[in-house]
Amino acid sequence: MDGALTTEHQEDGSLRRRKTEDEGEDQIESKLSKTETTGLESCLDEPVELRSVHEVIKYGASSLPAKHYDPDTTEPISSGLQSLEELLSWKRSEANPFNVATVPLANREPSLASTPHRTLVSHDMMGGYLDDRFLQGAESDAPYVFYHWQYIDVFNYFSHNTVTIPPSVWTNAAHRHGVIVLGTFITEWTDGGKMCEVFLKEEESYRAVADRLVQIAHCYGFDGWLINIENPLGETAVKNTPLFLRYLTDQMHERVPGSMVLWYDSVLENGQLKWQNELNPSNRVFFSACDGIFTNYNWTEQNLEGMKAYSAAQGRLADIFVGVDVFARGEVVGGKLETNKALEMIRKHDFSTAIFAPGWVYESIPDKNDFRKEQDKFWSLLSDFLYVHRPSSPLPFVSSFCQGAGTSLYWRGQREVDRSWFNLDAQELQPLYYRETLEGEGWLRTQGCPEDAWSGGSSLLVEGVLPSMLSKVCARIFSLQVPLSSRVFVSLIYKPSPGVTVSLELKTADATLCTHRGVQDIPTSSIEPVALTEDHQLMRQFSQSCGQWNPDGWTVRCSQLELQGCALRDVCVSVQRDGGDKDTPFKCRVGEIMILDAESLSVPPLPVQSVCLYDVVWLRGANKLNLNATLRWRYPAQLVRHFLVYWRRLRGPDPGSHLASCP
Repeated sequence: MDGALTTEHQEDGSLRRRKTEDEGEDQIESKLSKTETTGLESCLDEPVELRSVHEVIKYGASSLPAKHYDPDTTEPISSGLQSLEELLSWKRSEANPFNVATVPLANREPSLASTPHRTLVSHDMMGGYLDDRFLQGAESDAPYVFYHWQYIDVFNYFSHNTVTIPPSVWTNAAHRHGVIVLGTFITEWTDGGKMCEVFLKEEESYRAVADRLVQIAHCYGFDGWLINIENPLGETAVKNTPLFLRYLTDQMHERVPGSMVLWYDSVLENGQLKWQNELNPSNRVFFSACDGIFTNYNWTEQNLEGMKAYSAAQGRLADIFVGVDVFARGEVVGGKLETNKALEMIRKHDFSTAIFAPGWVYESIPDKNDFRKEQDKFWSLLSDFLYVHRPSSPLPFVSSFCQGAGTSLYWRGQREVDRSWFNLDAQELQPLYYRETLEGEGWLRTQGCPEDAWSGGSSLLVEGVLPSMLSKVCARIFSLQVPLSSRVFVSLIYKPSPGVTVSLELKTADATLCTHRGVQDIPTSSIEPVALTEDHQLMRQFSQSCGQWNPDGWTVRCSQLELQGCALRDVCVSVQRDGGDKDTPFKCRVGEIMILDAESLSVPPLPVQSVCLYDVVWLRGANKLNLNATLRWRYPAQLVRHFLVYWRRLRGPDPGSHLASCP
């Protein structure tokens, strides 16, 4: 991993920071080449006591590409391409290194290929490229955050740029949950028609566009394209459109395994712009040339019935994504808080679905502080018609439940930064969010909570009422398919309310059964790990590897399990009444769950290597001098969750060391 952090030092001792993406080798070489010729790079491989950087302060216009950096702060930003000319002139050597996704697509079960009813979310959040364009995060009081990844298969970042390149923060968050990401290629109105006549006039021109789209997706690390042509096409252009789609699809599959190209239901085979709200003979030629179709939203059940019987759909029902506009514009089924009605009808006829603009939840509420509650409500209404996917990556399994935003930033239970922030790169593997009714007057709910956290910006709040007829309740918070080693170390960090005892309950299955594709109802066994004593060898190794901390009310419970041929299927939080038989209200704030191969605790950490400083820019501020620069370093990606960057003031007010977290 080559990590980087763009920093801005100020005379008042504060540090503004934005996390970058790990750069691919070719991007690094390109940037190294640039800095070597300009003399703006300094590397710190000397002994610790000799590590220093000396810079002569020079003011002037920033030499950084304006389209990749905010002009006021020089913070890295993402953006789309505005024209055909900009697309065709795109060069990998001039790509934005900060927008390269670094999280590989995680495995999950069922896989995308074996999911019979797929779910796509098309973002379209107020035009896109808002706070999420800042690739190292932004200060935002109440941002839009998506965290119900376990329900969806495909995420499409949509905007009205000609070429919409997903910000890497979205790609990283989606990939962490096994969700593929699509960019958008769109042409519209009169100018869009002129563009299509140019690039679809012949094989050479449409292949040139397709080649650039493939190169962009491969460079930035996302997984395909939604092709959205919303203007009439002339005779030659419409004739070449299926050939363009087939070439693009084939090239994407070759360059990015598991990629997808979808066609939006808009143009007919005769070139007329006329939305069909279904797959039919008028648009079949486009569907046949790519991986699927995203239908328009004004369908009826009669459209669904006709599609199911249509010969071209046979064997490809999962490739038909029936569009649902959450804003409920036009004559639609469902929408808004009745979107579940549309999904129920779509699933009844065995189709996939494309949920367009679920940001309606955010946009429709006057108080943005209610967003989490309203978003959980929206997705709970849809949950009966969505698959819960199981992450199936190997150990370690770790989550502190950070949603990628918060009112403060926490580290080991302590508030490190007391201001609102938003950075989807910091989003960790998300749990199941739901409400469940229990016997009698009992109930159970899980939700994200930014009021307190162990690490990041939020924790998981498990709360409810334990009814008198039950002595304990078990909240399932992760559904997994993770092979376990023979000796496993388990850590639970939590804050319980009085009157209850909290522990973990793990459900395991025979690992050989979990390897059979499509098998969901696998017999499981429940294990309740027993806490280790403070003087246990694993506890000492854990403390040495994690360092000392002041839990400040947090309970740290560690356990060891010895297993043979097991796979982890569910992680549950068990809440048990301490005594009595009355209805018992409870709350438990879960800060972190960690499941490791116990042998990994004895492996000493590797040192960070090749720390370099480059792209130095000096800016004048009000009574201050701002140094903006980029740090780069190397470290194996699979061994780290985030980095801590320490910096020190030598003179002036507030001298001493300061901490910056880089997720």
